[in-house]
Amino acid sequence: QVQLVESGGGLVQAGGSLRLSCAASGNIFRINAMGWYRQAPGKQRELVARITRGGSTDYADSVKGRFTISSDNAKNMVYLQMNSLKPEDTAVYYCNADRSTAWGERYDDWGQGTQVTVAS
Repeated sequence: QVQLVESGGGLVQAGGSLRLSCAASGNIFRINAMGWYRQAPGKQRELVARITRGGSTDYADSVKGRFTISSDNAKNMVYLQMNSLKPEDTAVYYCNADRSTAWGERYDDWGQGTQVTVAS
């Protein structure tokens, strides 16, 4: 059993900043990558940013230059620094972990989500 717990969401004015954190805990053998996804009302969940264990990153075009993903592999944590926030960034943000077990099984784990609301 693996749990992902997000924190750091909230209400912010357009142009402001927020920092999301996600901690993974439980029976973890290896995390291959962690990422942030978001889902706005009436829309599908989409990738925001992802970082591999080796430090390679990937961003949605809509957040490039404004958001920065980072991680602490030793602590099984991932962060998302969000700057220059826009109303269209409003969504529930979910933490994701791509992990492997000692037997080579692969799993996708999800957090409960944290609300980010950007007021215009």
